[in-house]
Amino acid sequence: MSKVVCVTGASGAIGSWVVLLLLQRGYTVHATVQDIKDENETKHLEEMEGAKSHLHFFEMDLLDIDSIAAAIKGCSGVIHLACPNIIGQVEDPEKQILEPAIKGTVNVLKAAKEAGVERVVATSSISSIMPSPNWPADKIKGEECWTDLEYCKQKGLYYPIAKTLAEKAGWDFAKETGFDVVMINPGTALGPLLPPRINSSMAVLVSVLKGGKETYEDFFMGTAHFKDIALAHILALENKKAAGRHLCVESIRHFSDLVDKVAELYPEYDVAKLPKDTQPGLLRASGKDASKKLIDLGLEFTPVEQIIKDAVESLKSRGYV
Repeated sequence: MSKVVCVTGASGAIGSWVVLLLLQRGYTVHATVQDIKDENETKHLEEMEGAKSHLHFFEMDLLDIDSIAAAIKGCSGVIHLACPNIIGQVEDPEKQILEPAIKGTVNVLKAAKEAGVERVVATSSISSIMPSPNWPADKIKGEECWTDLEYCKQKGLYYPIAKTLAEKAGWDFAKETGFDVVMINPGTALGPLLPPRINSSMAVLVSVLKGGKETYEDFFMGTAHFKDIALAHILALENKKAAGRHLCVESIRHFSDLVDKVAELYPEYDVAKLPKDTQPGLLRASGKDASKKLIDLGLEFTPVEQIIKDAVESLKSRGYV
């Protein structure tokens, strides 16, 4: 594979880490952003080592295939992260989240195929694996498990609906065309923030540190370090044997397990005590069982204690807590 890779959603919390690691590995990066004039999207990327000669910005709209094609031109690989990330209530789910996620994924794959790209690694989510309340109670949830769309519709959970339908649309495209697509399904992404803006997962940690009692029962399955998630995408791009879906969590946990660990590591904060089982029907599992496919590709997951420390120290340095 040639050393030119397009990263969509490059300015986000995970996308920024993908760009950083690609530059460190000697790649030239076509980084897509929503607004090329917005320094919140570009400045932290421009300051990375190697950016001056190996980083090129492209303004991209997921619903404008010409803008996607311009960014992908000349690339041998694409890492597709761009997607609306709205966990809470949505006023216009079709316009705000469903159409950009689903149609955007297909548009990226179409443009990549037409440009002769060898492989696309796309970011899905654990939100396309759960909530899945009808999954057998004695079986660990993994890559073969899919989110229950009817359950999500009843509860108005549009983010899992969008991520599930987007991933399925990606697989449909791959099946129909024979195009090489690989999916990464990360859990809650935490660690040192590279962009100036906070992402939704780190905002959840802020809430925990301030005594929040939300259990995120439909949105939590475990956590992973930003760097590990970024590296998972790169390993999946570089390794021909990578195929299918890849659950990306350091282990399968309940949200209460994470909260308890935060309270243990940071007793000076007013962390709430949550019920022990906050994710109904979710069996806990170690990383080697949960994320075996990525470990087999060479990924060594950062332990949860270090993930929390890196994340909290980053939040403290930015004045969020």
